[in-house]
Amino acid sequence: MGSCRQIAAQLVAPGKGVLAADESIATMSGRLEKAGVEATAENRRRYRQLLASTPGLADGASGIIFCDETLGQDFSDGTPFAQAVRAAGVLPGIKVDTGAKPCPGLPGETVTEGLDGLPARLEHYAGIGAAFAKWRAVYVIGDGLPSAGAIRSNANALARYAAACQAAGLVPVVEPEVLMDGAHPIERCAEVTAVVQAAVREELELLGVDLAGIVLKPNMVVEGKDHPEPSSPERVAESTVEVLRAWPAGLAGVAFLSGGQPPERATANLEAMQHHPTPWPLTFSFGRALVDPALAAWHGEPALVEAGQAALAERVAANAEAVRRRAQLQPA
Repeated sequence: MGSCRQIAAQLVAPGKGVLAADESIATMSGRLEKAGVEATAENRRRYRQLLASTPGLADGASGIIFCDETLGQDFSDGTPFAQAVRAAGVLPGIKVDTGAKPCPGLPGETVTEGLDGLPARLEHYAGIGAAFAKWRAVYVIGDGLPSAGAIRSNANALARYAAACQAAGLVPVVEPEVLMDGAHPIERCAEVTAVVQAAVREELELLGVDLAGIVLKPNMVVEGKDHPEPSSPERVAESTVEVLRAWPAGLAGVAFLSGGQPPERATANLEAMQHHPTPWPLTFSFGRALVDPALAAWHGEPALVEAGQAALAERVAANAEAVRRRAQLQPA
């Protein structure tokens, strides 16, 4: 368990966050096509190599999460992805869930699947160089939603995944995401997020998961994307940290997802978090908020690889700078 604690600490090291480049084949293909790039395995590989080989990435990124396809691929020089990113000073991770699927008995809600055969898959991923894994549970806010059944089913799956990861020597990134979909106010998001995280904590404890060897990847507490009045970064930070205070001091750290927020807003909210003293680091594990600008700048053109990398580097640096402010703001 000691190695999990060490790796978890590296993932939330001061001034660094985690790059999420783990979109499924279907999702990544759709984004490539939208950018005018043919959705082939080779183009997905090229795009992920663009991200992973960005010069200076390790200055602001402690880890990078891949999907199964990418972790099984090589850089153009024949170096496996896991080895290439480790050589660059970045820890390789792997998304191990198989997606949110309709939950029987709960219309309109999902449960994330992928537990079948998980221990063997984790052993394989560890064998090819992965240092950590990720599992995402999804919760929708609506009339009477999320239901108690959806909250409990997903919390149990997250805990079973986390326990299996630690048994395999991989750090689990535990991602309970309350979606921004809807017009609900920030207070409703806070209420749901608190209930969801309480269920996750309970299930983790029941299965003996070591909180010092996990990274929590929650949503920020924000209003629904269709709500007419966006909350200020200060309000988001206050509401988010208030919910998180229920977590024990032994938790390794918190790496927020961006959840579809515009890149600049996600960064502003992250920076506002740093003003709030907590016993664990508050950093980022962004996907779209980091990689969308890179994809837009590259759009499949070999001559624009450096432009794509520059766009990624700019967003990583902005968020790394936001979390570095914590050392300046927190008392010694």
